[in-house]
Amino acid sequence: MNSFCLRAVGSAVRCARWRPSLPTRQSPIRCASSQSRQWSTPLAKNLAEAISTTGPISVAAYMRQCLTSPDGGYYTSQTQGRDQFGQKGDFVTSPEISQIFGELVGIWMVAEWIAQGRKSEGVYIMEVGPGRGTLMDDALRTIRNFPPFAAAIDSVYLVEASSSLRKAQKQLLCGDAAMQETETGFQSTSKHSEQLRITWCEDVRFVPKDATKTPFIIAHEFFDALPIHVFQSIAPAPDSPITTSMAGALPSSSASRQAQESQWRELVVSPTSAPNRFLATEGELKAAENQPDFQLTQSKASTPHSLYLPELSPRYKALRSQPSSVIEISPESQFYAADFATRIGGGTSSVAPSHQSHATIPTSDQSASRTTPASVSSSSNRSSEPPITKSHPSGAALILDYGPTSTVPNNSLRGIHSHARVSPFTEPGRVDLSVDVDFVALAEAAIRSSPNVEVHGPVEQGIWLEAMGGRERVGQLVRGAIARANKRQESLEGGRNEGAEMGKKDGLREDVERIEAGWQRLVDRGSQGMGRIYKAMAILPYVEAETGGRKRRPVGFGGDVTV
Repeated sequence: MNSFCLRAVGSAVRCARWRPSLPTRQSPIRCASSQSRQWSTPLAKNLAEAISTTGPISVAAYMRQCLTSPDGGYYTSQTQGRDQFGQKGDFVTSPEISQIFGELVGIWMVAEWIAQGRKSEGVYIMEVGPGRGTLMDDALRTIRNFPPFAAAIDSVYLVEASSSLRKAQKQLLCGDAAMQETETGFQSTSKHSEQLRITWCEDVRFVPKDATKTPFIIAHEFFDALPIHVFQSIAPAPDSPITTSMAGALPSSSASRQAQESQWRELVVSPTSAPNRFLATEGELKAAENQPDFQLTQSKASTPHSLYLPELSPRYKALRSQPSSVIEISPESQFYAADFATRIGGGTSSVAPSHQSHATIPTSDQSASRTTPASVSSSSNRSSEPPITKSHPSGAALILDYGPTSTVPNNSLRGIHSHARVSPFTEPGRVDLSVDVDFVALAEAAIRSSPNVEVHGPVEQGIWLEAMGGRERVGQLVRGAIARANKRQESLEGGRNEGAEMGKKDGLREDVERIEAGWQRLVDRGSQGMGRIYKAMAILPYVEAETGGRKRRPVGFGGDVTV
């Protein structure tokens, strides 16, 4: 889980889930209280004042402000000396837990490069939300052991808007090499190769889309921090108000039909009520000190988003008839999945309804998958970008994040602070926010956008890491630690006392325990283990199955590669 790009942020290890209450009435907003009330952060005060003028805001708007506002956002106004990542920060990501994680991501890219014909040029790597650069550093170090692939890579693009994180990434990936500003961002030279450019862009749209190139795209703990809209189904009510659209009142037939059917209402964010300092009791004032600044409330009538977004997929429509059903939809997540797909397979941002694309749909055991045709409506994803014509689809995207395998996420918005779960509505700008990822929605967006891609997974992270040879890598690292300890012992032979010898043994024991403990944490498949909660999903060029043969599966998703 990692950093973010402009208007899109990334992420963290957040295994616990906070479930907010879902009130059925919209709480009143006390406009006059924003000035006298003590808010937890300056950003909270700014948000409250804006809401007092415009009314409640969507969860997406709230998340975007909390994470990327220039006036106190979590990622964009980092406090001096404080790091979001690591034991001293708010969360620890998989690459920080063990080097094996980033190494296996590098191996996966090598395997796909081999499977797709070993292109000798025109390859680039792109990572969205690269955090401190740890994953990319481990991956590039691994790729260096495969010279033909390393030589084929023209550039590495890091989509990052945070200046402080860019500096951390540059120091880790480029060392003392100079960092130059370009028309689209910044650029430096990799410490792993003087011929390899590292380029930073604030927005994925600044990364060139070239039909002749082969992209390898990494998104680790990126989608979990992209803004969501939240909707709740309500039962039909004869006296419900007539819904209006952006163009005015709906036709009487539409309004009548809405009164007879369940409807979606958007859950919006508004300030909590503060007690009157002169009339409240001491107990009420003390209780108010611990309440969040904001709360979820239900919109009194349909919003433009509630009329449009839940109608984009049959998965959402099927839940509308169940009163109180809650769904979360992330248009920005679907935009990124579509962007990845068009870079790999070409195409446009929409697909004709009659087109048959292909997605790998998880089976009930979540560890295997099958390829089935999926017909997707063209109305759910439109863009003004010109279509990309790619005569030979190539490349791959690997998404590693957490969320349900096939169900629509609900009530998953959570706050993370100092490795603990907290309310997402307290201390805006100081608390990280995350949500569960809707992997099926990402797959739908990808296959809708390009006729030449297929989607594999999601599979549980533990299964993916095991299939990638992670356990064998653990053995290599342990043997390497033992060999280094033996070498040190031989070099000091004859000049070491008993105490020093015991110290060396303790150091070796700690190294081995660290390697093995890190691996076990990554693959733990307990109810809240990272190996179960986190998932892996891949977007690849669509390949027809050979006549009478089995369709190719990528490494880590039930397949293999011939070297």
